[in-house]
Amino acid sequence: MKALYKANPEAGLELVDRPEPETGVHDVKIRVMTTGICGTDLHIEAYDDAAKSMINTPLIPGHEFYGEVVEVGSFVHGVQIGDRVSGEGHIVCGLCRNCRAGRRQMCINVSSVGVQRDGAFAEYVVIPESNVWVHQDEKITPLLGAIFDPFGNAVHTALQFPMVGDDVLITGAGPIGLMAVAVARHVGARRIAITDVSEQRLELAAAMGADLAVNVSESRIAQAQQQLGLLEGFDFGMEMSGHSSALPEMINNMNHGGKICMLGLPSAPIDIDWGKVVTHMLTLKGIYGREMYETWYAMSAMLTSSDLMRERISSVVTDFLPASQWQDGFAAAKAGQGGKVVLDWTVF
Repeated sequence: MKALYKANPEAGLELVDRPEPETGVHDVKIRVMTTGICGTDLHIEAYDDAAKSMINTPLIPGHEFYGEVVEVGSFVHGVQIGDRVSGEGHIVCGLCRNCRAGRRQMCINVSSVGVQRDGAFAEYVVIPESNVWVHQDEKITPLLGAIFDPFGNAVHTALQFPMVGDDVLITGAGPIGLMAVAVARHVGARRIAITDVSEQRLELAAAMGADLAVNVSESRIAQAQQQLGLLEGFDFGMEMSGHSSALPEMINNMNHGGKICMLGLPSAPIDIDWGKVVTHMLTLKGIYGREMYETWYAMSAMLTSSDLMRERISSVVTDFLPASQWQDGFAAAKAGQGGKVVLDWTVF
């Protein structure tokens, strides 16, 4: 099979021929149709310090995908050949305290597809049946199916706290931040502001349903409050950027009792005004991945019940390229100016 492969602990990937993965008794083999390029994949390709701490080589990366089941193990009963599927990329141990308590998204021994084991930047990928998500509705296209993983990040973050009638601030208009706008609008937020420094991404955010898209290289969030007519600050914040200045500025613009979810991984140490966190009674919550599998049910329901939601989430994909043009795809993702980049593994 064709696969993007990192043979050695060094920068770069190669599109090469690799053996098809074998299917274990509890496993499902999937013919990959589409894959999304994630920030993690950029780290792996560059083989930077983050990648060195995560992976061992040789490795086939890639964890955002959609495809068709072509083989199932002898102990597989809930997934059938021909099913169209995506996959939950976090493979859990099932034995730690969190797993046994039903909190599998908090497994302390998690192994990630395309990070600690071979992934989906290939014509075939094998994952356990328990990690397969079968798409029951044809409304979920290969393009949408490829971004279920990052869409799940947005849904998991946005649904941590009720936001009906709330004023919402999102820092970072990358693909997940953009999708969070659509989720917030779908579930009943009152006003939604989002920040970034890319005008292209801010234009995408407006199309996703944001009331105000703020270029923080030119203006501040306090001005956004005035423009939106807010008297007491934002009720719910989602920090998606990882920029060291984003969280402190968000804290300064929250209403008393405000809730903040942090999905963006900080790129540098962050100085927090903990006195304000205490006296303003703020809640800060770290978010990683998706709930297994409540988030998957929620995002499937959103997309299959709303034409507008499908249109908005699909529009996050701004680059759709044949897998043979993977270098152009990685370059577009690294540029950080557009939305999601998806590779098509059905054409070369």
